[in-house]
Amino acid sequence: MWQNKKKEELQLNLTPLIDVVFLLLIFFMVSTSFKKESKISLDLPEASGEIAEKLPEVIEISINKDGEVFVNGEGLINRQLETIKDAIKQVANDPATPLVINADAQAPYQSVISVMDAAGQVGFNNLTLATQQPKSDTQD
Repeated sequence: MWQNKKKEELQLNLTPLIDVVFLLLIFFMVSTSFKKESKISLDLPEASGEIAEKLPEVIEISINKDGEVFVNGEGLINRQLETIKDAIKQVANDPATPLVINADAQAPYQSVISVMDAAGQVGFNNLTLATQQPKSDTQD
């Protein structure tokens, strides 16, 4: 009696499983925060104060300890005022856009002043100098 019945083939429907895997993938992609890394090595000066919130659109000008200037990560061919002004004009459409200067603690003072001067001549008046929180010197 049992042998006369045909065996029914079991089929596993993978569509719902694939849907769930894609939903999990999308969830983890959206919820993951990415660390912004830069090729420019800077040791920012220290200052105590409140940590400013990240602005959505800013122009970042970095100055390394050798005085080399980078606008949004792109190095400039020289440190002349006109070169800095041209680079700022190329990346900025609106002078109201905040401009953040990331200068190394050992950067030449003249390089920082040149960048500030160039930004002012282009029409930027919203300048921010980036710093880092002081390292705690408490030892047990």
